[in-house]
Amino acid sequence: MQRVWDPLVRALHWLLAAAVLTSWISGQWPEAVGGRFDRIHHGAGYVALAAVTIRLLWGFVGRGHARFARFVRGPRATWTYARRLCAAREPRHLGHNPLGGWMVLGLLTSSAAASVTGMLYIGDWLWGYQWLADLHAALAWLIMALVLAHWMGVAFTSWRHRENLVGAMISGDKRAARRDDIA
Repeated sequence: MQRVWDPLVRALHWLLAAAVLTSWISGQWPEAVGGRFDRIHHGAGYVALAAVTIRLLWGFVGRGHARFARFVRGPRATWTYARRLCAAREPRHLGHNPLGGWMVLGLLTSSAAASVTGMLYIGDWLWGYQWLADLHAALAWLIMALVLAHWMGVAFTSWRHRENLVGAMISGDKRAARRDDIA
């Protein structure tokens, strides 16, 4: 086994997942109990934004597979990987594969945008603007679509390479790289 994801990456992953889930659930029924879920929803949004901010910083100053430069590939490399994936000839990556790298960026960006639009909507400056509420809701749905795609990608890649990626995101360890793997 080889250590791939450090404790901070794993903690931020699960913290963001919990914050997004809490935000989603609490955001669905704010009026149902007199706005009682508002505090939970707002708090979860702040936690999500903090997790994203720390992860973004760690993506530039962290080590190994935590660094964006290690797993975010350009369009050509990502397209090549996608074509090889469709042909069932994709290489195994020790860290995130190129599509997974872009999923990380998509989830971080949409989570940050949803948090910021939520903060703007409840602040004095833009309080009550319907377009902002609509944008916030659209971002929440985008996050859910990305999360579903993320789960499908994790399940498919786990099956395809015969490894438990969820377990790896808990322990931080993956099966050691072989000659034909991409570290």
